[in-house]
Amino acid sequence: QVQLVESGGGLVQAGGSLRLSCKASGRIFNSYVMGWFRQAPGKEREFVARIRWGTGTTDYADSVKGRFTISRDNAKLMVYLQLNVLNPEDTAVYYCAAGLNLGSQYAYWGQGTQVTVSS
Repeated sequence: QVQLVESGGGLVQAGGSLRLSCKASGRIFNSYVMGWFRQAPGKEREFVARIRWGTGTTDYADSVKGRFTISRDNAKLMVYLQLNVLNPEDTAVYYCAAGLNLGSQYAYWGQGTQVTVSS
């Protein structure tokens, strides 16, 4: 069993930055994939970024590529999402998730952290 707790959300002006953190507890294996998703009001949840726990390989949604950076600290069981050059369209609840491997659905989810970008 894995528990995930996000933090770091808040209110920021357009063009600003935030860093989201996700603290994992439990056993994280090298095969795991850690992801960030977001859900804006009235919209479906969408993929933002992911990182493979063992290799550190990353993938991003086109909408955030070049602005957001995902990283992890294996020793601390932490996953981070650096959000730069934020715009109002980035306003959403951001969720951390863990999948058992690259081909599997995400099995564990955090409670989410709100990011609000004002224009």
